[in-house]
Amino acid sequence: MELRQLEYFVAVAEEQNFTRAAERVHISQSGVSAQIRQLERELGAELFDRSARTVTLTVAGKAALEHARAALAAAEAVGQAVGEVTDLIRGRLTVGMVTGCTLTPLFDALAAFHQAHPGVEISLLEDSSDRLVEGVRTGAVDLALIGAATATPDGLDALTIISERLVAAVPAEHPLAKQQRVTLRDLIAHPIVCMPPGTGLRTAFDQACAAQSLQPAITLQASAPDAIADLAARGLAVAILSDSMAAHHRDRLTPRTIDDVDTPALLALIWKSTHSPGMRELLVHSRQAFTKPDPVTSPRTHGSTPDIRATDP
Repeated sequence: MELRQLEYFVAVAEEQNFTRAAERVHISQSGVSAQIRQLERELGAELFDRSARTVTLTVAGKAALEHARAALAAAEAVGQAVGEVTDLIRGRLTVGMVTGCTLTPLFDALAAFHQAHPGVEISLLEDSSDRLVEGVRTGAVDLALIGAATATPDGLDALTIISERLVAAVPAEHPLAKQQRVTLRDLIAHPIVCMPPGTGLRTAFDQACAAQSLQPAITLQASAPDAIADLAARGLAVAILSDSMAAHHRDRLTPRTIDDVDTPALLALIWKSTHSPGMRELLVHSRQAFTKPDPVTSPRTHGSTPDIRATDP
């Protein structure tokens, strides 16, 4: 049994596809398949059910997965321990962020970390907040920027970047723009455009509506705040956004805080407690990037939080 076989096994298990796993480990699909078959022969059991289009783990595969991850982590820890002695951090880190997010401080943190520790390979991926949380829990993702409602996920460490109330944004001629106070009951009389399910902002909105037994007509959905604003500006629906999202469109939309929604939408970095020196250093750079004062954006910040545009608080 070789470490590379375990690496290929974990890649197929997480990707649920031999082709994507081969791309991830940078070898041919036939090479991955051959090594997995060799591993199965050595173990005396099939690890994958290959009968459907999506590759799934067998009972034996499920039993082996966490041990394979632990073995790979232990092997990486050996290199990291030697690296610490020689002041050289090596390894690989996977960073996730919500789809369509524009977050300059995160990019600054990654750049500073890469410059300080070029021996660490950084992978960046986009996904929904729910999938990123699951990735952090399983260890497939080391650090992730997610949107959440009320609180960050249980069992994970977190750094809250933004905590904002929800607003309704409408054109100046819209009836809601003439009201000084807007409630959820005011909103359900109009079609709504909002983030899709699985995003922090949508979760906060859905929870607030459910608490009052209200069923809004969400007729349009979009993952990018600019798209939501564009649709609202054309009079197609009332946009549900966060404060900072709506602030970027004040030239064409009138924001109104939803008075009876106290649940904030959060934007946060999350990670699992780790002894990895690479992760510790990345967290140091991330904290520095997000708390660094910016004279250009400071008039639009909330406390010490940087001005951020994101698809999914």
